[in-house]
Amino acid sequence: MSKDLILSIDQGTTGSTALFLDISDPQHPFIAGKATCDFPQHFPAPGWVEHDLNQIWDSVCQAIEKAAEPLGRKAALARIAGIGISNQRETICVFDRQTSTPLCHAIVWQCRRSTTICQDLKAKGLESVIRQKTGLVLDPYFSASKISWLLQNRPEVAEALKSGRAILGTIDTWLTHKLTGAMSHVTESSNASRTMLYNIHTDSWDDELLKIFGVPSKSCLPEIRESAGTFGVTKGAGLLPDGIPISGIVGDQQAALAGQACFKVGEAKCTFGTGAFLLLNTGSKAVVPGNGILTTVAWKLNGKLTYALEGSSFIAGAAVQFVRDQFNFLEFSRDSEELAQKGAAAPELYFVPALAGLSAPWWEPTARGALLGMHRGTTKNDVIRAALEGIALQVADLATAMKTLLGEDLKILRVDGGASANAFLMQFQANLLNVAVDRPRDIESTAVGAALFAGLGIGTYKNLEDLVASRTSDKIFTPTTQPEERNRIQAIKQGWLRAVEAVKIFAKK
Repeated sequence: MSKDLILSIDQGTTGSTALFLDISDPQHPFIAGKATCDFPQHFPAPGWVEHDLNQIWDSVCQAIEKAAEPLGRKAALARIAGIGISNQRETICVFDRQTSTPLCHAIVWQCRRSTTICQDLKAKGLESVIRQKTGLVLDPYFSASKISWLLQNRPEVAEALKSGRAILGTIDTWLTHKLTGAMSHVTESSNASRTMLYNIHTDSWDDELLKIFGVPSKSCLPEIRESAGTFGVTKGAGLLPDGIPISGIVGDQQAALAGQACFKVGEAKCTFGTGAFLLLNTGSKAVVPGNGILTTVAWKLNGKLTYALEGSSFIAGAAVQFVRDQFNFLEFSRDSEELAQKGAAAPELYFVPALAGLSAPWWEPTARGALLGMHRGTTKNDVIRAALEGIALQVADLATAMKTLLGEDLKILRVDGGASANAFLMQFQANLLNVAVDRPRDIESTAVGAALFAGLGIGTYKNLEDLVASRTSDKIFTPTTQPEERNRIQAIKQGWLRAVEAVKIFAKK
């Protein structure tokens, strides 16, 4: 039986997706099977977010099984040539070196419990050296302060790490450890660049950063490898046969950049998932970060690092989930498109979705969400529309900050992620940015990007140019040119800035 499938595991914040990419014709790959399985979120205290790693593993196994069923499960699994992994990035895992058993719940990228640790490091004047080495702002979003929190507050975890019994890593590291029967303790450069322990200029763990955050030694950290290559082979991994190479790993947002074929300098994408993440390829140049925008590693291939600028909004699609689940204003998230068109929001009504703090370009971790401008006649449809508009307004802030940093506008924005299926949101985004928004045929760009890198890792593809043809546009949303609408957009932007300022003021105690 020919090995003509790549299994892509996209381990996200609220669910795990398994995708089978058929590469029997490598220049025209297609999705042969796909399934997503959600898993529970844990909120043990205000601002805290955790995941049970065993529940994540169960969701991955269930998703693989469901995705394989239409192809004939046994036959599909036998056809797997390689495995690609994309993952939620900054979430930190601590697990047993020999068994992969988690020592505690994973602390999720959205979690704000280490805010005080970050504030203390800022007070010591360490923010500039951290930013210079990592390209990141000193914020609880990233892994390092979460590790510090565990070392300071979980004595059993600290002791296990110091003794060498336990090791740590991001989700890609734990999944690979689990898939290989505890044989591989690895990561790659894009995921490492989100930990705040990695020097983006030397492509290595940094001794000074480890000391700042109290990490006991490099031995508890994974080996950093290139984004495509051999990370290990499956062994005792549930329903998967032994011996399948794990041949591509890349952080979820960088995977989407690859899946959108943004391989040239200046090409940009935005993924509308739980959060919204705007990345712009800067090639071999690590642009000096500023204006609240981060510099990050896109990937490492053939010994060379590719960099990107990144702006992130912690809450995007999760804002619609919030309105759905907490307010009960709609039954299904997909209904928001139709209901929003029946409502009216900005410039009178704004939803600032700072439910996990304000991220780029504001970086105010203590901020909280707000609904501003309500009156007696405000309807649920107005609120739904405000939630969608708030998502797009956050992304517009990111694009504006990047323009200021680079001195030039975006030429086009490629989009993906679940919320990109919402035509109202995409058209409003195009109007706000005044650039075309290009949605692909397959909006699972993250999983596809990981699969394509796995294809590079096993030699199905020789270089990035081979991957460009894999992307096909579905719809391009062109910005409005009507003067009246352009004036309204300008008024909306001005009102949004007032709404954000109100949230920032309220956060100051």
